[in-house]
Amino acid sequence: MSRTFLFLGFSLIFLIGCMPAKEQRVNSNIQTGIWRGVLKPQNIELPFNFSVSRQGASLTMELLNAEERIPLSEVLIRRDSIHIPMYIFDATIHAKIEHGTSLKGIWVKNYAEDYIVPFEATFGDRERFKVASGKKAVSFEGKWEVDFIREDGIGKAIGLFNQTGHKVTGTFLKPTGDYRFLEGVVEGNIMKISCFDGTHAYLFEARQLEDGTIEGDFWSGKTWHQKWTARRNDRFELPDPYEMTFMKEGFDTFEIKFPNTSGELIDLADERFRDKIVVVQILGSWCPNCMDETRFYVDWYNRNKDRGVEIVGLAFERKADFEYAKKRIGNMKEKLGVTYEVLIAGTTSAESREKALPMLNKIMSFPTSIILDRQHKVRKIHTGFSGPGTGVYYERFVEDFDLFMDKLLSE
Repeated sequence: MSRTFLFLGFSLIFLIGCMPAKEQRVNSNIQTGIWRGVLKPQNIELPFNFSVSRQGASLTMELLNAEERIPLSEVLIRRDSIHIPMYIFDATIHAKIEHGTSLKGIWVKNYAEDYIVPFEATFGDRERFKVASGKKAVSFEGKWEVDFIREDGIGKAIGLFNQTGHKVTGTFLKPTGDYRFLEGVVEGNIMKISCFDGTHAYLFEARQLEDGTIEGDFWSGKTWHQKWTARRNDRFELPDPYEMTFMKEGFDTFEIKFPNTSGELIDLADERFRDKIVVVQILGSWCPNCMDETRFYVDWYNRNKDRGVEIVGLAFERKADFEYAKKRIGNMKEKLGVTYEVLIAGTTSAESREKALPMLNKIMSFPTSIILDRQHKVRKIHTGFSGPGTGVYYERFVEDFDLFMDKLLSE
């Protein structure tokens, strides 16, 4: 099956490259409005919604997850094929257009070998999940203590769900970050919620038992599947994100020296950082949680950069190739409006992370932020990021960050 879809993907790309220019014309029949897409990994159906709009000759799309809107502005249509780059991420949907009202093709992660998932979509279908019966929806509303069951033990998380009738939105918050904007339905005692942000595809199914606890399944992308359970617990909290990553004994200073996308080596000893508070952001252009954090930092930096503070990003990318990393980071900076430096620090492998930042016990999460005072001593390290999909947890982070930065700036 995978070889078949791999061949289809290469065939679509090949046809575009070989098509005479006079035959490369925009198909004007694709319908504008709301579509229902379906990915088909692991013999399941993972649904999501997207919108299509037209401005003159340009076609744009948005991925829709609860209140989140992810713009897809580089859509290419040639003859009866559509090619949709997935925002910042190195992934693409290639599909054939049928009668302007259906799409059939594949979702490809371009950087990964043989990462190809069947895709199809239908125009005019606004329902992510169908509610087929008249069963009354039980309540999944509230805060849950969640156990993700692994071979080596239990991974703890917080489940946060908001429900109105059959409709439900929410997320899962883990010590390393959150699953962002999930959306779905409750039918009887069954909840189904999903999210597709272009690079991650999540499907959660849950069954609420008579005692009020939950048993569920979690599918992610092409291969990941996990069982999970949950119980209501308003008092449950995760480990303190400021205590999970720390400086190793024997290291007194935090030092970096990495190239920016122009190849210029950037060092904290450089004049631009002298006597300034510095926030070092560990991120990757492939990481949706990092994008949430970057949006926050972009806004915060634009409002505070004249107060004696700098932010510098350290990007760990999927390939050990400078040109590849340069392109991905440049794309990210342009789309998110990043004006601070983002340096190319290495790849996501454990060896590369250890080599780049040997002073840390480990980099256990993308993103992670290190806050340095004016003498560039480490004052705090924050593991993960609770994005806007987590509601009160995001608000709490913003408040704590603002208060601590104001304190450092006043010293």
